[in-house]
Amino acid sequence: MRPGSARPCRIGAARAPRGRPATARAALRAGAAAAVVLLGACAAPEAPAPTVSVAALVQQPAERALVDGLRDYETGAFETAEHDFQAALAAGLRDPRDAAVAHKNLAFIACAFNRLAECEREFRSAFAADPGFRLSDAEVGHPIWGPVYRRVAASAAAPAK
Repeated sequence: MRPGSARPCRIGAARAPRGRPATARAALRAGAAAAVVLLGACAAPEAPAPTVSVAALVQQPAERALVDGLRDYETGAFETAEHDFQAALAAGLRDPRDAAVAHKNLAFIACAFNRLAECEREFRSAFAADPGFRLSDAEVGHPIWGPVYRRVAASAAAPAK
């Protein structure tokens, strides 16, 4: 043992700079490498995308009219819903998907009242607003607007000549 030390002195042990044994140096390197890996894994996660407050959104005239139209459509007030959807589009919906929803519901109303040319025009407008626009399987299967939608969807998917 070294004088004043409780640990035995290892004679002949390889020494690293500053008097540390080689095994201690290797342990320090391994610890430092582990710390770098762990710190990299603990980096702050990316901030989530900002959200839009629904309460603030429905204060916008176009979005409010869309919400009103959806509510009126669901309750069977189709004439009022049609007016609401048209007002939402005229006021300038911010999201193209919302514009497509307004056009879709206008198409449903037009088809239900046997205004098939108008129904087709509204479906075309829905695709123009949002190229990713699609009806659900249940909506596509509807006997009135399903065939009109399928015809418009097929022509929208066909390459321009």
